[in-house]
Amino acid sequence: MTADLPPEQDAKPRQVRTGLTSTGARKASAKSNRSRSREFALQALYQHLVGRNDATEIDHFTRDLAGFHKADAAHYDALLHGTIREEAELDAMIQPLLDRKFGEISPIEHAVMWIGVYEFRHCLDVPWRVVLNECIELAKEFGGTDGHKYVNAVLNGLAPTLRSVEVEADRASGKARA
Repeated sequence: MTADLPPEQDAKPRQVRTGLTSTGARKASAKSNRSRSREFALQALYQHLVGRNDATEIDHFTRDLAGFHKADAAHYDALLHGTIREEAELDAMIQPLLDRKFGEISPIEHAVMWIGVYEFRHCLDVPWRVVLNECIELAKEFGGTDGHKYVNAVLNGLAPTLRSVEVEADRASGKARA
């Protein structure tokens, strides 16, 4: 230890995690095209939930946003139009796992849960744990302080029903979360 340096300067430097902001969120440059498509779909679904705007108008507006060209447009289309088309079915699956009414849930968390359930049902090329992690990240970045915990609980509750084979395989290998 050097006598000339204060103790905090003598310590090893903090490890810097590349690809993350100071809050722990992924930097835009570190995001995949699919992650970007989920972000744009979330913004669009928020407009649908809050403003009840028409899906086509929302779609045109969203495609004009900066950075959309870096998103997976086909995945964005499926998420936006698929969730709006199936919103009643998605809500019916989510509702039994809620401890409150939909009106009391943030539109961000509601939209993130829609994305998660839609992907569980229709995007079988995306592993269930990736869907879950991506939705948790969306809720952390755009939602309320502990909204990601709520999203995690709901989607973790639905995964064994909607992706039973995958979840069971993970449990058998010891990978599934409790």
